[in-house]
Amino acid sequence: MPVFQLSKELVFPHPSLADPVGLLAIGGDLSPDRILLAYAHGIFPWYSDPAPILWWSPDPRLVLFPSDLKISHSLRRVIKKQVFKITVDVAFEEVIRACAQTREETWITGEMIDAYVSLHHLGFAHSIESRYNDRLVGGLYGVALGRAFFGESMFSTMSDASKVALVYLVDYLSDRGFEFIDCQTRTEHLKSLGAKEIPRKEFLERLAKAVHKSRSPIAGV
Repeated sequence: MPVFQLSKELVFPHPSLADPVGLLAIGGDLSPDRILLAYAHGIFPWYSDPAPILWWSPDPRLVLFPSDLKISHSLRRVIKKQVFKITVDVAFEEVIRACAQTREETWITGEMIDAYVSLHHLGFAHSIESRYNDRLVGGLYGVALGRAFFGESMFSTMSDASKVALVYLVDYLSDRGFEFIDCQTRTEHLKSLGAKEIPRKEFLERLAKAVHKSRSPIAGV
């Protein structure tokens, strides 16, 4: 299948037209309107510098439903001991930059950081932070639309810090009526925590229903 070249027009081809590895389109920009349009249709940007922006919609799709979360006995002990202090939206830019710095070859480019910081200021992108002795040691960030949350990346400089942040996020979203966390592509780490792959068609059907439900507020605590 051909990979589509985007223009300045805010439009994407249907995700079913993606190639076998999930690549759908090339080009465009990372404006808030384009990124939000992409997420609402099951598409996300993922690329490395120097390169044009690449837009993806893989099949199958990795999704974590709140009720499927698996917490190991050792992780439960860490949570019970309250080793980490968890905050929401207190240090978004610090979290996304830490996610970028913990990878040798990162897709979290400077352009991506600027784009998601803008989404954060608009109230769509959010972070969960794990702190130990008031020091940021782990966390994650993503985008919320309607009752769907799109997980982007996580980092940890201390054992279990990002896992505790994820458990907190799942509980936080579940309490607010969110239906799933989009984990995008398969990772064994997320599968071990309960994420599962579903067909893209099913994902798009669930997504269409979730994003059109009233937006549930996420605010810093």
